[in-house]
Amino acid sequence: MSVQKSALILGSTGQVGGALLKELLTTPTFTRVGEFGRRTTAPDALPEQGKEKLQQKVIDFEKLDDAGLREGNWDVVFIALGTTAKAAGSTEAFERIDRKYVIDAARAAKSEGHSQRLVYVSSTGADSKSHFLYTRSKGLTEDGLASLGYDDPIVFRPALLAGTNRPESRIGETIAGAVTSFGSLFTSSLQIKIGTLAKSLLKAGDLGSAGLPAEAKATTVGKEGARFTLIGNSGALALVPKA
Repeated sequence: MSVQKSALILGSTGQVGGALLKELLTTPTFTRVGEFGRRTTAPDALPEQGKEKLQQKVIDFEKLDDAGLREGNWDVVFIALGTTAKAAGSTEAFERIDRKYVIDAARAAKSEGHSQRLVYVSSTGADSKSHFLYTRSKGLTEDGLASLGYDDPIVFRPALLAGTNRPESRIGETIAGAVTSFGSLFTSSLQIKIGTLAKSLLKAGDLGSAGLPAEAKATTVGKEGARFTLIGNSGALALVPKA
């Protein structure tokens, strides 16, 4: 039986984050949910179930010392925060939002003396040595998060996100999308529905690395002092059995 937990979500107004927030509010597993960000979800966009356990706060990522992130003593910190160079306006702005804000916020949410799990939504192809800005940033962010000292850092690398509704594409999605129409004839592992990914994130946040089933195909990666549990697209799909 799952122990009831508290959860903080950063990046809740994005595609994946919005779906995850709804899952957190409607599940009995998480009894306290914090939605902290530059914007918060409008009341009429929230599910009726679970509103009473939601704490919303608008924060400035340039002034995280004033945000009070660690005061919640959150059991699980979910991060679905990210952007693209096009949306950010420049390479410098992209790296600040996609990497610096993510790592700084995770650091600010870490409470001393309290066991915490970290779940981060990265991207397929993430690699700190990649020649591509997007995948390199994701890889560097993974390494940075793993070095913060969370008890159980978990990283998801989803492939093409099916069901998105945004004007710009992301390189990970573009790469996957180029082969999905053909590859999907043989396997479903080249894409994942946003709702399915949200359910997988919640399940990993609940179970933790030690409780993940073999079907998740989780591996431990990273360097000494900065190791984390990695779940790929096929593992994320397997965490949510088909109806």
